[in-house]
Amino acid sequence: MRVLDYLELESRLARAGIGTAHDQQVEALGRAAGAGADVEVIERPWSGGSLPRGLADGVRGRGLFREYDVAHCNLIGPGSVAVARHAKRNGIPLVLHCHVTSEDFRESFRGSNAVAPALRRYLRWFYSRADLVLTPSEYTKRQLDAYPVSAPIRAMSNGVDHDSVAGHADYRAEYRDRYDLEGTVVFAVGNVFERKGLTDFCEVAKAVDLEFAWFGTYDTGPQASTTVRQWVKQPPGNVTFTGWVEDKSGMFGAGDVFFFPTKEENQGIVVLEAMACGKAVVLRDIPVFREYFTDGEDCLLCSGREEFVAALDRLDDDPELRERLGENARETAAQHSLDRVGEELVSTYRDLLA
Repeated sequence: MRVLDYLELESRLARAGIGTAHDQQVEALGRAAGAGADVEVIERPWSGGSLPRGLADGVRGRGLFREYDVAHCNLIGPGSVAVARHAKRNGIPLVLHCHVTSEDFRESFRGSNAVAPALRRYLRWFYSRADLVLTPSEYTKRQLDAYPVSAPIRAMSNGVDHDSVAGHADYRAEYRDRYDLEGTVVFAVGNVFERKGLTDFCEVAKAVDLEFAWFGTYDTGPQASTTVRQWVKQPPGNVTFTGWVEDKSGMFGAGDVFFFPTKEENQGIVVLEAMACGKAVVLRDIPVFREYFTDGEDCLLCSGREEFVAALDRLDDDPELRERLGENARETAAQHSLDRVGEELVSTYRDLLA
């Protein structure tokens, strides 16, 4: 079984959650193959391995596309549309993975809120082309059902690559020294967007006597929202915006309490990564987190700034609580192993081929 696991704009999305999700799919399928599953993965659809070579082969009559048995696309752009059309014309099962919704597009870039309604209409059309849509959560499945998307939809965890954060504790001293961090450090990881709870992160920091660090890329150019530009240029005195950090383990090694006040997520791989590192986690109380996590057992769920402040102060005062939440979080992350994801993906492809 030859599977095309395709992410267009792969190089530009390497730092984004979509890029992480795609990389984890490829790793999961590789593990499944290593365990005996009859699966081979290719990541580029074009004959010759690139679009220019594929176009050249097409002109010569050799065909634009490589041969594959199942198409699995992770984005929504023209490359994915081309693959979808090729798959449908040739009777090849088509899986479209929903990493993008109009809801999670909002409050990301300048003008994203204005574009979101049109994006929703496009997504309804595009995802309905699939033989199967995979979503990272039941929450996202319900959103697509409401669009409505006419294709079958199935929820499947993105999983978490434990190896990607292995040895994080070894980086602690180096990264705390690099960013001048001391004491209990409250931290977030990922691209800096207002949707991720940027304003709440900074306003809460003003009320908590701890150091805060946000490890992740931020834009200050014309595509950036006014909110992002304002906060990263004039952050509270106890907040550090690091920009891009190459080594993921260093980010999780430097921080103590993972604080993620995001307003909208399809799952949140970064939360699972923090849990895999045994970090105490403070999250906004939104439906997708209720689906996967349990307040007071493997995280603390909060409804607003006052509760965020109380939770962070409580964790700073109670190391035993931090440790208990962290250990329970490790157990939660273990349930989302890539071995399990690989098994589920292979089973899904077999069902479609049957």
